[in-house]
Amino acid sequence: MRYRRGLSHQTENKTGVLVVNLGTPEAATPGAVRRYLGEFLHDHRVVELTRWIWCLILHGIVLRLRPRKSAAAYAKIWEESGSPLMTRTRAVTEGLATHFAQRSGERVVVTMAMRYGEPSVASAMTRLAQEGVERITVLPLYPQFSCSTTASVFDAVGSVLRQWRHLPSLHIVRDYHRSDGYLDALANSVREHWNHHPKNDRLVMSFHGTPQRYSDDGDPYRSQCETTARLLAERLGLDESEWLLTFQSRFGKATWLTPYTDKTLEALAKDGTLSVDVICPGFAADCLETLEEIAKENAEIFLSAGGQSFQYIPCLNDRSDHITALAAVLEDETPDWFDA
Repeated sequence: MRYRRGLSHQTENKTGVLVVNLGTPEAATPGAVRRYLGEFLHDHRVVELTRWIWCLILHGIVLRLRPRKSAAAYAKIWEESGSPLMTRTRAVTEGLATHFAQRSGERVVVTMAMRYGEPSVASAMTRLAQEGVERITVLPLYPQFSCSTTASVFDAVGSVLRQWRHLPSLHIVRDYHRSDGYLDALANSVREHWNHHPKNDRLVMSFHGTPQRYSDDGDPYRSQCETTARLLAERLGLDESEWLLTFQSRFGKATWLTPYTDKTLEALAKDGTLSVDVICPGFAADCLETLEEIAKENAEIFLSAGGQSFQYIPCLNDRSDHITALAAVLEDETPDWFDA
């Protein structure tokens, strides 16, 4: 094997920050969605079925049927600037770049990557190397650790470094599910929402689901979601009757983490709960799963079942307190890398 250069011989005293989010199709079209899903669903971390069995299902069924349906969903939220996830992740990255430029000048270089699609982890790490960085800290925008998300970023970064000759010092943020800044920003976003809209009967905290089997086999994701939800409720002064935790976005016929968001919202409405606020604390940036699945699809489920008011509270996106919180996570874990 012929190794690639990796870092330059002439490294400078710089820290590279790689902000990584999940990824997005390049367009709201079946072809673009098919390419994106093909990469995403081929990841062993995402789907742990026996490869040959899963490949038959993926190429014989999923990639034939799902892209058209998913493209229609993307079309409902697509913006003039493109994918909401892409534009909001870029805004978070730019916010962090501004924060560190004001604090450390040119010593910190911030760039972004998508785990699936473009810009790729490999291309983003190459850009950092070309900037002369000596060390790279990776910030997956997943507050709660899961083998299917954060661990996959570990894999992608390691795959790149296995091909480099000159390696950087490396740090990867594992999770920040109970970080004070993150929790404070979530609480601030809820309070600001309530300042502009009447507080509804229940606050539903909806996290992305994962297969129950992953949790049974040791994945800490559910426990971290429960911790985040409990600490957020405490900051908001809510008692147990005023909030609940749910899981969304299940896929396939296997049992996923429960309770399911859609089923819970339907049951709440049928049992007489007239109004709900919904927040998605596990998503750093608004995307298909929040803007279409929650704010549109699940809102319709709740209202059709007898509910009267459904309010979606946006993700933290590029709020200033979110940027400050993410910067604090980086600075707390490797303080010497960010000293002015």
